[in-house]
Amino acid sequence: MNIVKENIDDLNALLKVKVEKADYEERVEKTLKEYRKKANIKGFRPGMVPMGLIKKMYGLSVKADEINKVLSESVQKYLEDEKIDVLGDPLPKYDEEQKYDFEKDDDFDFTFEIGLSPEVDLKLSKKNKIKEYKIIVDDKMKENYVNNIARRYGSFAPGEKVEEKDMLKGDILSLNEDGTVNPDGISTTNSTLSVDVIKDNTIKTLFIGKEKGDVVDFDIKKAFTSDYEVAGLLQKKKDEIADVKGNFRFVIQDISRFHPAKIDNSLFDMVYGEGVVKTEEEFYEKVQKEIEESLSHETSYKLMLDLKDYVVSKTDIDLPEEFLKKWLAKINEKLTPEEIEKDFPNFKNDLKWQLIRNKIATDNNMTVTEEELQNEAQGIARYQFHQYGYYYVTDEQVANYAKEMLNNGEEAKRVAATILDNKVLDNLKEVVKIETKEISQEEFNKLFEK
Repeated sequence: MNIVKENIDDLNALLKVKVEKADYEERVEKTLKEYRKKANIKGFRPGMVPMGLIKKMYGLSVKADEINKVLSESVQKYLEDEKIDVLGDPLPKYDEEQKYDFEKDDDFDFTFEIGLSPEVDLKLSKKNKIKEYKIIVDDKMKENYVNNIARRYGSFAPGEKVEEKDMLKGDILSLNEDGTVNPDGISTTNSTLSVDVIKDNTIKTLFIGKEKGDVVDFDIKKAFTSDYEVAGLLQKKKDEIADVKGNFRFVIQDISRFHPAKIDNSLFDMVYGEGVVKTEEEFYEKVQKEIEESLSHETSYKLMLDLKDYVVSKTDIDLPEEFLKKWLAKINEKLTPEEIEKDFPNFKNDLKWQLIRNKIATDNNMTVTEEELQNEAQGIARYQFHQYGYYYVTDEQVANYAKEMLNNGEEAKRVAATILDNKVLDNLKEVVKIETKEISQEEFNKLFEK
């Protein structure tokens, strides 16, 4: 096989490939023999179908398939051997005058368009300044955080008189227009009603102050605007309550009130393990650190975005734009030319960042070790546990979760990419000047609105 590269300009080139019979003939014969072994044709024993018949039935399609395979493999090997960095994939260039006759011809000429990866010249120094925002941990944050912990570990206890946040259990009876019980109407026992969920304030007021054994008559469709809520209360399916209307009677059997956990040693033990936190002062120190850790992920993410945007804006990189648009259309057949044109600026910036990242990683011999993969996966696992309020998890549980994460090929790639991104960003932090600015959470959130 003969492959010749012809440069169009610094960013575009053509690969001209000549495929001869000797390049694919052996592969075609091998594939046809496999077809013969498996062929199940009436009148012939398995494996005994004449090769002539196999060639007649499958010869052309097998020939075309094997030519395409050897073509793809050879082009990829050529690019690797010649150390040609390309963007996207080679695109077949079709000549309207050129027609392939796989039945008559043995030799074929193919042409591919390729987009060449540009040189990346980074010109950054301490003269380049970028802000890193540090979110101030205020008393309101700590109060909300502690309240959330207290609620997660809270419990229900009986109440004497109904209050707005109470959960009620009782029987429901359908009423006639005159307020009497309708014996043929819908009735339930042990239904659960959350007073706070009632949408109509007038109806909600009817429940407040009631005791066990009291009854409340109310219009169920006014009380709850969602059919799912009505269906749940009546213990029916949504399609079974389409015609439900009018008043119902709720007979209160139990009143349950939620009580957040007290801020004491029993809560500390439940959250962090027995004896780990001994005093309220230590508890609030833990809270402070956990909030700071959570916020550090947000601030690091913002700095990462800002660094990427800044470095891309400060680095001149030319791209084979027309080739890339063709390639995007090829791999995303559902996208219209207008959609590709609209999204192209974002795609271009992402691609520029990848080129910059790869350049920095290569220049600094950055690699990702197995140990780094394990540590990063465990860090992600522990962070996810914390997000769901599971602060008291063992190292073994974290390690097992991380192992499962890395067993997933796509997840492992994402973890590796995160590590490499972080290494490159750490490198950039040393190159440019980072200026820290303290701001409130509200101010920080507004930065994402710009």
